[in-house]
Amino acid sequence: MTTYVITVPGTFLTDISDATRSELVRRLAAHHTDLSETEDLNLLTLHDDGTFSVRLEVEAHDRAGAEADAVRLTAGALEQSGFSEKDAPLGPPAVTGIDGDV
Repeated sequence: MTTYVITVPGTFLTDISDATRSELVRRLAAHHTDLSETEDLNLLTLHDDGTFSVRLEVEAHDRAGAEADAVRLTAGALEQSGFSEKDAPLGPPAVTGIDGDV
């Protein structure tokens, strides 16, 4: 297994409160560990125009599996935080880090 840092972009089409943002970060925190923390990556970056980037660390056999897991985890955390796919559509994921020594 390889550890990947995957960036999943998206856009909030509705407002996100500070409390909801904190809840979303809490839900995603289990996927922000050594590799992403040592690279000093923010788990959630939110821009003034509503666009955002989520950076998750996932273990997978290949890049496609890692990207699919990251999208699934991000979508699930958004849904649990009250955002439907229409409220926060996601863009295509990208690998932004790899640690093959796992």
